Amino acid sequence: MLSKTRKDYLVYKLSDQMKSCTKIDAQLFKKMDVKRGLRNEDGTGVLAGLTNIGDVVGYRRDAEGQLQPTEGKLFFRGYEVADIVDAILKEGRFGFEEVAYLLLSGRLPDKDELSDFKELICDNMPLEHQTILHIIELEGEDIMNILARSVLEFYTFDDNPDDTSRENLMRQSIELTSKFPTTIAYAYNMFRHKKLGRTLHLRHPKEGLSLAENFLYMLKGPDYTQLEARTLDLMLILHAEHGGGNNSTFTVRVTSSTGTDTYSSIAAGIGSLKGPKHGGANIKVSDMVQHLRNTIKNWEDEDEIGEYLTKILNKEAYDGTGLIYGIGHAVYTLSDPRAVLLKKMARELAAEKGRMYEFEFLERLEKVAIETIYKVKGKGKTLCANVDFYSGFVYDMIGISREIYTPLFAMSRIVGWCAHRNEELNFEGRRIIRPAYRCATEERNYIPISKR
Repeated sequence: MLSKTRKDYLVYKLSDQMKSCTKIDAQLFKKMDVKRGLRNEDGTGVLAGLTNIGDVVGYRRDAEGQLQPTEGKLFFRGYEVADIVDAILKEGRFGFEEVAYLLLSGRLPDKDELSDFKELICDNMPLEHQTILHIIELEGEDIMNILARSVLEFYTFDDNPDDTSRENLMRQSIELTSKFPTTIAYAYNMFRHKKLGRTLHLRHPKEGLSLAENFLYMLKGPDYTQLEARTLDLMLILHAEHGGGNNSTFTVRVTSSTGTDTYSSIAAGIGSLKGPKHGGANIKVSDMVQHLRNTIKNWEDEDEIGEYLTKILNKEAYDGTGLIYGIGHAVYTLSDPRAVLLKKMARELAAEKGRMYEFEFLERLEKVAIETIYKVKGKGKTLCANVDFYSGFVYDMIGISREIYTPLFAMSRIVGWCAHRNEELNFEGRRIIRPAYRCATEERNYIPISKR
């Protein structure tokens, strides 16, 4: 058996060799007309499919084909999300279940259909006893990892896990949408118990509560306000769907196109969302904002804020990446509609929590950050704050720990993932998603081992 020292040396040697074999001349992408990252030269995404589910609008093309910035809009099944949210807030009710029904079925429910659907969601929230025990036994603070493993475990309790009929896909979609809140709440409470020495509470979901209310109840008991619950409900709506091209949804569609089971496909989507360039971005913003709060002496001094942000952009401060997290988006230009809607709710919640000074700092930071980026890097791209810029602050005001910021994203996006999986498996003439990669290595003659 190899010694640990020998194992470490071999790993180091192979990793050192990996340096050269992973290098590809960036100029080759343009020379060979390869769309790196499935992006066109102007930064837009390569058109890879069609969908009836969602649309993300952030620009338009003029008569010459040039991109022109526009106010951002997000559509679910043809309905503008801002209109859905405005109606729900005006009527003072919870709306995530209505959005889930819309995304999964393609149509808005009437009152009776919505009532039945809410009851169906609540009835499916409890977990199998074995899954609860599994969550209790797991160590670690990475709730996304526990969520992915739990989803794979759901396969073993499904009588028809591999059945891709429409009825079975819809059943699985409803059950996953229902069980994600319970899984995340239990996993966090277990982490809280093991790592922080707090009392362990595994609360059973209650009838008559919305999904957002039930999640807060399972997470921390009845100690939450209606504004907190309605704000979380808004967050769930805003994150439920974002077109077929975002990384995690595309991952679900790619894996679904192979005909694999729902649980394997959704677990893959969770793995994608976990990345710091996707769902994990909210934590990046939260950490950066906390650093700025601690570093900037006068939160009202825009000059001081701008000077420090300039240092960040020049890689002279903070984490050395030169990035201001939460500013800019792949599609949105003048505005991210999710950020616009969330910002209004964040202001209301900040007033309730006595944290308006922090909110005003964040608002000021948004303004100065965009101005500073234009000043330092030029206005080659129109920038706006994205939804991650305010989401961490909102979660913190609700009393949600950073360990579940990204899992909450998954708790919302699961309904969008399922809608896209169902569409991928049910349209006529579907094909396995199989893009091409061009090999940049020249052909070589094999050398016998005795001559190497």
